Amino acid sequence: MLPVIMYHHVNSDDLPLSNSDVMMKAHLELISERYTTIFPGETITNRSICLTFDDAYYDFYYYIFPLLKQYNLKALLAVPCAFILDDTDIDSQQRLSLKHADIYKNYRDFAPFCTFEELQEMVHSGHVMIASHSMNHVNLIDEGIDLEKEIFSSKVMLEEKIGCRVDSFVLPYGKYNDAAVELAREHYSYVFRIGNALNPSWDGIGGLIYRIKGDGLKRPCSLFNPFSQFAFWCKTMVKWAKS
Repeated sequence: MLPVIMYHHVNSDDLPLSNSDVMMKAHLELISERYTTIFPGETITNRSICLTFDDAYYDFYYYIFPLLKQYNLKALLAVPCAFILDDTDIDSQQRLSLKHADIYKNYRDFAPFCTFEELQEMVHSGHVMIASHSMNHVNLIDEGIDLEKEIFSSKVMLEEKIGCRVDSFVLPYGKYNDAAVELAREHYSYVFRIGNALNPSWDGIGGLIYRIKGDGLKRPCSLFNPFSQFAFWCKTMVKWAKS
């Protein structure tokens, strides 16, 4: 079974969607000792784990990317294209200063997301793979949403801007309907959702790859203790039976 972990922020005021930099360093060090991180599509073994980070906040580049290099880890970064600037000269502390609630409305003035230049650097390092997280980070089941733009145009934009193939789509907010999933699976090999279950293969369960919540860790090993592992296994069996 493949565990796929989902993270968002580092050192954010939105605590349910964040971990401290100290926690993430200890957590990633532990993962480097116990597991082998893999990108979507790579061979799965009993030591494999896939790390995913949503939203491409600048704190990923500032805190996480150096740790990936330090511990020789890989991670999938889900990018909401419309909020990504080509480059910026805004200093790091300003880029990290916004409260979570202000990030999307102030993205041009503070560059709180990774830039396309930074995304290119990370991809070229071999430690980061890019996924689409839609064009505008919207709920795909809301009325009036242009699914073609959100799901397919975001892929085209990322591939043109970064110069790499994008084969993964991460459903924003974990919300979807049959139309969104059908379109995503038409254009991407791997479609990710939330759900705290494990995956028997890269086909996931019912065609969707489940992810375990890694935000708000109490201890570096919180996700790997026997109680948590048993809970994830039970959730997997329930989801598999319903698929």
